[in-house]
Amino acid sequence: MTLETHSDHAMTAAHAVERLRLAEARLARRRQTECGPSENARAAMRLILERADAGVTVTPTEIAQALEISTASVTGMLDRLRAGGLIDFVANPSDRRSKFVVPLDRGADPDSIDPVTARIREFALGLSDDTADQLAVFLDRVREVVDAECA
Repeated sequence: MTLETHSDHAMTAAHAVERLRLAEARLARRRQTECGPSENARAAMRLILERADAGVTVTPTEIAQALEISTASVTGMLDRLRAGGLIDFVANPSDRRSKFVVPLDRGADPDSIDPVTARIREFALGLSDDTADQLAVFLDRVREVVDAECA
């Protein structure tokens, strides 16, 4: 492969990432106004359901850490999820100051909370191990650039 051909392929990948970022921004705007829970609320619900399925408890602080958002943001978000009948809080028996977040409907499928993530996981199953590893490294590097912007 010549340097020029490699450069063309690299630009194809870079343009694909830019199209993805624009599509994610459009989706985030639509979800803010049209599609119910926010991205963070969907991610929190997925975490709560997955932890419950694994028999592991989760606290609001752990949710904040996993989503890399403030505990104040998580508190408001969890209050809205509770008001919507999706979660509840139970006292932590070993620490009376702490509480666990539990789903109200354990029949809920985590993939129905965030079907985009479910479809992405489905597509990823079709990748070879090598391709999946290379793609993960590339996207992690892109994420690092995005996370560093305006930080």
